[in-house]
Amino acid sequence: MTQTEIVTVAAGSPSVKPTAFSFGDPEGVLDRRELGQYFEMWHNGRWYEPPLPMGRLAQTFNMSPYHRSAVALKVNLLVAQQNASRWLASDNFERFALDFIQMGNAYLEWIPNLGGRLARADHAPALHMRPGLEPGKFWFVNGPLGSIHEFDVGRIFHLQQPDVAQEVYGLPEWLSALQSGLLSENATLFRRRYYLNGAHAGFVFYLSEPLADQETADAITAKLGQAKGIGNFKNMFVHIPNGKKDGIQIMPIADVTAKDEFSAVKTLSRDDMLAAHRTPPQMIGVIPQNNGGFGKLSETRDGYYETEIVPIARRMLRMNAWFGTEVLTFADYHCTDGAIIRQVGDGFQKLPASVR
Repeated sequence: MTQTEIVTVAAGSPSVKPTAFSFGDPEGVLDRRELGQYFEMWHNGRWYEPPLPMGRLAQTFNMSPYHRSAVALKVNLLVAQQNASRWLASDNFERFALDFIQMGNAYLEWIPNLGGRLARADHAPALHMRPGLEPGKFWFVNGPLGSIHEFDVGRIFHLQQPDVAQEVYGLPEWLSALQSGLLSENATLFRRRYYLNGAHAGFVFYLSEPLADQETADAITAKLGQAKGIGNFKNMFVHIPNGKKDGIQIMPIADVTAKDEFSAVKTLSRDDMLAAHRTPPQMIGVIPQNNGGFGKLSETRDGYYETEIVPIARRMLRMNAWFGTEVLTFADYHCTDGAIIRQVGDGFQKLPASVR
């Protein structure tokens, strides 16, 4: 956002000094355009660094309500169908699913019992996990100066969202809508700061009256400053005896209230994010703008589960082969028309109502 300044100059009066004051600069949670410059990897001799800064990627979880809702919808549908097992608790699976959808990488740690067999699978946060140079080796890295833990080889199951330019790490599917999400955040921040500012100084206040001395300029400056915050949008009266018609001029820089296209920016960024997530708008609370609405929610939910949730669940079932037992299973999903989507081995089948 550009900084807005007010400059008062009284022409023809040497005693009047130029005066400038400014209203604050809004800043976004995430900086902004640099994130896409990290699409390369390097290693430090022990582990590979991620192609994107994981801390920044985690921050984008809250960049927009549409993004967070779309991620939460997928996680909720997966959690609703998961059968909790003696090896994988519901809490660990939910965190695992959230990491996979948001971060593009998800990890589970093999916790052995006294006999060396699997006791349970614990969630390992993707924010801090780093694949090592040695195959099967992983590291827990909590910041550049934080704690570092080296896992034994074969202790970490890593599920990644494939990307054409990555092999060691995955990248989230929604990444193509990152800039749209940040644009939505910046637009909201600008609008909020605009109203909190209260002065709304989108203009140049030009004072050229020769009768205006420094005291008059200071008084106008003080009144403009008092227009901030509570009690803003007040009218201001300026009286200069024997003043000329154009002695005081208000020259707008931009009409923020009418021309910033706030609604268009929010709508377009929302559509981009929903397209990247392939999420039906009615399932995350978007209000229809037409009389016809979005159609029947139950049918939309069935189609969404079959086309989006089932492929994600099939990827997650790969952990069963890695752990050597059925750590993860899913319950039958009952469609509106009576059909059932059932897990069969490491895949799913849709059984018509007449067959089941």
